[in-house]
Amino acid sequence: MSDRIDYGNLMHRAMRSLIQEVLEGVQKNGLPGAHHFFITFDATHPDAKLADWLRERYPSEMTVVMQHWYDNLEVTDKGFSVSLNFGDAPEALVVPYDAILTFVDPSVEFGLRFETPEDEDEEDDDDDDAPTEASAPRNADVVSLDTFRK
Repeated sequence: MSDRIDYGNLMHRAMRSLIQEVLEGVQKNGLPGAHHFFITFDATHPDAKLADWLRERYPSEMTVVMQHWYDNLEVTDKGFSVSLNFGDAPEALVVPYDAILTFVDPSVEFGLRFETPEDEDEEDDDDDDAPTEASAPRNADVVSLDTFRK
């Protein structure tokens, strides 16, 4: 047993569980009202699956939009798969929850950002109050683990 509670890991699991629950609702009932999602994920994650041409175009990370056209949404305990429209060509993606970097629903100004050890090192060098690009949209309620650190 560890001599400390790993709040960061616990918070990440809770945030990923929230994403899973939201996507399960969308799988069952579709996107309600004006809701839509911008999901940025690590394209280098070993369990992320995307077409070769997408991987070439987005070698490190990729942001997808689930809004007007998506199909075959399947949500599991590990992640989700979905077909999205890229220039009138449907492409299937598999995104593990562990690969998600940001999850934003701009219709209600809600966003989650997952910190990585590299992010934490960079933020230690920066002003703690400075906004970051990943917290877009600017007025969103972005949950950052730094909020809970002392």
